[in-house]
Amino acid sequence: MTDSKSNWTAAGHDVSDSIELNPETAALAAAINLPSGFALLAEDPDFGPAISMGMAKVEKLLRDALANSDPLIDASSRHLVEAGGKRVRPLLVLLTSLLGEGVNDEVIKAAAVVELTHLATLYHDDVMDSAPMRRGAPTAHEVWGNSVAILAGDLIFARASVFGSELGPEAVMWQSRTFERLCLGQLHESIGPREGDDAIEHHIQVISDKTASLLSTSGAFGARFGGAPDYIEVLREYGEKVGIAFQVADDVIDLASKEADSGKTPGTDLREGVPTLPILLLRQAAADGDTQAQQAVELVDADLTSDKALAAAVEAVTAHPAIHEAWKAARKWADDAIAVLAPLPEGTVKQALISFADAVVTREA
Repeated sequence: MTDSKSNWTAAGHDVSDSIELNPETAALAAAINLPSGFALLAEDPDFGPAISMGMAKVEKLLRDALANSDPLIDASSRHLVEAGGKRVRPLLVLLTSLLGEGVNDEVIKAAAVVELTHLATLYHDDVMDSAPMRRGAPTAHEVWGNSVAILAGDLIFARASVFGSELGPEAVMWQSRTFERLCLGQLHESIGPREGDDAIEHHIQVISDKTASLLSTSGAFGARFGGAPDYIEVLREYGEKVGIAFQVADDVIDLASKEADSGKTPGTDLREGVPTLPILLLRQAAADGDTQAQQAVELVDADLTSDKALAAAVEAVTAHPAIHEAWKAARKWADDAIAVLAPLPEGTVKQALISFADAVVTREA
């Protein structure tokens, strides 16, 4: 009779509850580069080291959590973690924990939950979008096929759920509600606005669910597990608003940036038919009789397979005031996010959150 115990690595198996300091963690800490807007935090003599070491512990936990004894499962599930990324969501968890008692093992685990949840959605998004590259590397479905990529995403979400369960029922509920919103946002984007719906309002709701929901939960997690419960709702609302600002800015950057700055061809979203705020504003202007907008929409709706056609469409869109209206919308969401922070105590954490909201709408890539 065979042993019923599986030789495969179970979700979360052999991952220590306490993330110890060791040479590997120290090396990861030394390599941490905080995203734009967090310079003030990096320079703080107390908070700077706490964040860099905390982020290194998160990084180690992510890699340990996705390790698997099966070589294919190990390689596919760790693929995006090892490709890097800005790690904005776990950083927000760590930062907001500093409003209370600071970074502890629960905060580290909560940071891993939000990043693993984010990574799981990227695997699925890339399959749906047939995206060839992600973070400078071939996407998982390009390397191993759609089935492996989808199941790797599911596995990563399972690992996030294991960590969430270890943090307690409240964390499970928050993560579940967030994942529900992520799925609904993707579904509503795929379905599109129904007859009679306002296309712009529909788009904002989609990005609120797809992007902002996880940033909102990140802020709430940091306050909850860092021991600052009075600020949970403030940070939840901040994350929601700054997340919308972040995605709207991305909409504009896709069109207005140079390829050298953004790392991708300007107008990629146009070519893929992804609805973005600048294009929705352009279509609205065209429907209102704006001749320049109508001419630009004709180029946008043409066959954009060739680089020449794509470049012509991008040039027409960026020449129209709709691009500036989209920037103004992003700035408004960022300003609203900053205004929400009024109840927070003055200091480095509040200033870092303000700087991040500013950086979201002033970055070039």
